[in-house]
Amino acid sequence: MTAHSWVEGAAGSGFDVDHLPYGVFARSGERPRVAVRIGDQVLDLSVVAAADMVDTHALFDQSTLNPFMAAGPAVWESTRTWVTGLLTDQTERDLVEPALAPVDSVTMLLPFEVGDYVDFYASEHHASNVGRMFRPDAEPLLPNWKHLPVGYHGRSGTVVVSGTDVVRPCGQRKAPTEDEPTYGPSQRLDIEAELGFVVGVPSAMGDRVATADFARHTFGVVGLNDWSARDIQAWEYVPLGPFLGKSFATSISAWVTPLAALDAAWTDLPGQDDPEVLDYLRVDGPAGLDIEVEVVLEGEVVARPPYRTMYWSPAQMLAHTTVNGASVRTGDLWGSGTVSGPERDQRGSLLELSWGGKEPFTAGGRERTFLEDGDEVVLRYSAPGTGGGRITLGEVTGRILPAR
Repeated sequence: MTAHSWVEGAAGSGFDVDHLPYGVFARSGERPRVAVRIGDQVLDLSVVAAADMVDTHALFDQSTLNPFMAAGPAVWESTRTWVTGLLTDQTERDLVEPALAPVDSVTMLLPFEVGDYVDFYASEHHASNVGRMFRPDAEPLLPNWKHLPVGYHGRSGTVVVSGTDVVRPCGQRKAPTEDEPTYGPSQRLDIEAELGFVVGVPSAMGDRVATADFARHTFGVVGLNDWSARDIQAWEYVPLGPFLGKSFATSISAWVTPLAALDAAWTDLPGQDDPEVLDYLRVDGPAGLDIEVEVVLEGEVVARPPYRTMYWSPAQMLAHTTVNGASVRTGDLWGSGTVSGPERDQRGSLLELSWGGKEPFTAGGRERTFLEDGDEVVLRYSAPGTGGGRITLGEVTGRILPAR
């Protein structure tokens, strides 16, 4: 049985010692530094590591998680063991309590410096829904979809931390009924509920990361909202795919859940035997994650997408990213693509929930299709914890501001 923390309110919560996500925080007049969340408190690791004379204390006196993430699995494991001891051993209270502060009293910052950002398209249900809408007279899935994890290279400079407002983007739009494109604010602004995975240990250019080496290179998981301007996207995506319809903003959670906290969440993938995947994409054992997602629009839950239904696993996405010899760097981020299940209330985008705007859904007591100015979207995540309960991953929030 996993021990619980002595920190008030932490025991049995989604942020007990079976979770311990990492983030970067700041207080007025102070420089940013690394913290762990326990219950509704942040623990300043730079303070306790220096006081406890931990060899790696310099890794926590930083404005980003990148140095700690680059240190590798042995340091991640030893740090987790050390922090767990601090937070479960009553004799450590005098050392730890001065370094605790309520989450609401600090400002959470972007937790790591994003290197490259790649977004995948790993849900068969989402890809099939989009195919039916965009290509109604053709097969929903394109011929390559079940042979490789489809993805595109995104814009790392517009990845923002949860709570950052999102300005409605402008661009070219052309409706099917129009002869020429026009320029203006997106009228079909959307969300995509995703998971993001963060690279800790880099790889060398020319090398390939095998699916079996996923945990050697991957530090942890964040919630991710890939904001999408569907009208801009629809006009630009042929023949090369998403560009301006996606690049204006991507939101991630302020807290990074380490892989070790997800040990109880691994589950089998849906069958990948028709067709069989190529050797470099094969995985042994459970490779999917049993993570539940909630999409909240203006205070109302409008969908509950299950990540366990995803066709392609994070290990396969990383292997495919590097199979041509491309390297990954500390802080690289890759998104899963929209998480959607087989049922209507499991669809992780408003495009699917409203079926391209043709079938409005209800939120906030009225019918909705795409996002309106002032709307707030919250993505919430939970997973089985190693202590027998559930952990609560960092949520992702964002509010839409009018176009400029």
